[in-house]
Amino acid sequence: MVATSNAVHNRLTSAQTIHYQTHLHLNTRGKSLGRFTDKVSAAVADSSVRTGLCSIFVRHTSASLVIQENADPDVLADMETFLAKLVPEGDDYRHRDEGPDDMPAHIRTTLTHTSEQIPIIDGRLALGTWQGIYLWEHRDRAHTREVVIHITGLGS
Repeated sequence: MVATSNAVHNRLTSAQTIHYQTHLHLNTRGKSLGRFTDKVSAAVADSSVRTGLCSIFVRHTSASLVIQENADPDVLADMETFLAKLVPEGDDYRHRDEGPDDMPAHIRTTLTHTSEQIPIIDGRLALGTWQGIYLWEHRDRAHTREVVIHITGLGS
């Protein structure tokens, strides 16, 4: 996954509470999970929040966000295989405006998440050792997806 950022950074500070927001534009390769933990960690560092909450939201109905194992790529492959069996493509759907993968992508998004929230402790995401943040593309072809990151909390 290639990430580009035409980021608009907004930082409001009142009574020592910081609100920071940025947008990422992530390029997918079609059906896949692309890790972008480093981009979220960089936003946390830019925010100057030491203790708080990082909220991430994908602005699409056929892609989702997951926090999952970052060490063994077989985990991600197994997740994609399982979801493909659970929600197969085909002609059984009424909504096929953008092709046979259109409605299954919407269902897959419904079964997963369009947002995640991660605590911030000592200025860092409080992820476990093996956790990574992934954008899960549910469409066959490549897309550019917009992810909004909102960070709120207390600075140093």
